[in-house]
Amino acid sequence: MAKFLIADDEEGIRQIIREYCEFEGHEAVDAVDGMDAVMKARETDFDMIIMDAMMPRLDGFSAVKEIRKTKSTPVIMLSARVEEYDKLHGFEMGVDDYVTKPFSPKELMARAAAVMRRGRKTEDKLTFGNLSIDFAGHAVFMSGKRVPMTPKECDLLFLLARNNGKAFSRQELLDKIWGFDYYGDERTVDTHVKMLRKSLGAGFRDKIVTVRGMGYKAVL
Repeated sequence: MAKFLIADDEEGIRQIIREYCEFEGHEAVDAVDGMDAVMKARETDFDMIIMDAMMPRLDGFSAVKEIRKTKSTPVIMLSARVEEYDKLHGFEMGVDDYVTKPFSPKELMARAAAVMRRGRKTEDKLTFGNLSIDFAGHAVFMSGKRVPMTPKECDLLFLLARNNGKAFSRQELLDKIWGFDYYGDERTVDTHVKMLRKSLGAGFRDKIVTVRGMGYKAVL
């Protein structure tokens, strides 16, 4: 059983998601706006947060940004907007997946299950010069200082670092990080590689190498 936080200002949507959560044996807690979601996420450890993008008092993007300061709980963002900019903005804030409205509750639960399966951590560390990767803590450090990264940036770096020098196709990266049941396309990988390079900075951004006609590899 998992504990869900459902943040949406529309009671009907919260009720539908809550019913599907409970049908699958999960516990669900409601939040009526972004501020309420932040407060409840601080007080309780949830396994999954489903967050509407547009809410009163504090929007979903701002709420995720606040939650990410203290928690790495997986987040699925709900939004009626389908522009690429909005999705990119969500990923930059630390969102794990993005579902557009109207949505299928069954698909939403399948995505949530996939995201939670990918959330497992491993117990070891790797160091490359002044870059340190803490797999157990799901964190990256540069010269002892933590590097702010979204969960998916971490997952991408972890996979490439564990397989240093091995090239992965975009589809392989989608399957291994987002899962076989992910509904997005290969541009998602390119977006997150761009974000990862920016997070790594001048010293390491060139270590994430584009393999022409295929995908990416790390040369650390």
